[in-house]
Amino acid sequence: MAALISGYLAQTGFATVSWENWVMFAIAGLLVYLAVAKDAEPLLLVPIAFGMVIANIPPEVTGVFAPGTGIMWILQQGLMLGIYPPLIFLGIGAVTDFSFVLANPKTLFLGAAAQIGIFITFLAANWMGFSISDAAAIAIIGGADGPTSIYVASILESQFLPIIAIASYSYIALIPVLQPPIMRLLTTRKERSITMGKKLRKVSKLERIVFPIVATIAISLIVPQALPLVGMLMLGNLLRENGRTKRLVEASGKYISDTVIILLCVSVGAKADGKIFLTLESIMILGLGCAAFILATASGILFAKLMNVFSTNKVNPLIGAAGVSAVPTAARVAQKVASEEDPTNFVLMHAMGPNISGVIGSAVAAGVFLSII
Repeated sequence: MAALISGYLAQTGFATVSWENWVMFAIAGLLVYLAVAKDAEPLLLVPIAFGMVIANIPPEVTGVFAPGTGIMWILQQGLMLGIYPPLIFLGIGAVTDFSFVLANPKTLFLGAAAQIGIFITFLAANWMGFSISDAAAIAIIGGADGPTSIYVASILESQFLPIIAIASYSYIALIPVLQPPIMRLLTTRKERSITMGKKLRKVSKLERIVFPIVATIAISLIVPQALPLVGMLMLGNLLRENGRTKRLVEASGKYISDTVIILLCVSVGAKADGKIFLTLESIMILGLGCAAFILATASGILFAKLMNVFSTNKVNPLIGAAGVSAVPTAARVAQKVASEEDPTNFVLMHAMGPNISGVIGSAVAAGVFLSII
């Protein structure tokens, strides 16, 4: 009987679990706490955290990662083959109104300017010793775009995919905390009080239908590697705007998107093995990701101030901070900071322009990295 009991115990996870696994269980618990108690991106952090729990139950006793048969191995194929992020972009396009950009095209430049932080961080990460592939994946964190970060890391087969994904989504959740101090530091009270009008030009239905088609062709001819993300984003938007495919819009923006988010986040979390996650490189990635996000926010603000030097129609520099692609969180933060100076100042609709442009910009930046690497 003693032999049977000892044999059984030898086959349990307790026989092989390590201190790194216990630390990862604690980190998963912290993520669940932040998601539930603080409402910090719960749709993303809860499945990521549960995936981390699965990853740190010794796989040799569970078999869930067994090649060809393990359920987590099967689910992770959509991650490793780069299938999940484009499907999420399809859903984003289906719920996004591009008329904010079309009504004020110069906001495209603000969304593009925010990507400067990505390329600066890329150079810094490579200088610090990361490979070109890993540096590119780390830099995309600055765009505050989780699916794009994951897409680049998976296509480039970065070993740091879990920490990159978790860092990206963590900074998205922290936008209301991180951005306001940067906004106040780089702008004056007078600049934060600039009003931009309460109405935008009415965009015709024809413009809204033509835009996703033209944008797909133009961007993909310039940066072909951006097509999987940009193409799916624009397809979702075309489904939304043509007025004849409401069922497909609902499927894309709700059912497909929500399902893929669960599969993507669980798959990402399930790659966060403690022996890989708890390293000096992971701490460096968290720091570089934060720096990328700060630089992206600052770049958008400073470019907006530069535009004001050469323009008679001034823009509120706060909307430049919305150039990161966290839609609509970054735009709402810009509105909040502007209203602190003047409660009657309404910049949300203007901030949505660079915010949406940031989604396109991060996808283009990803395409540039994939093209050159």
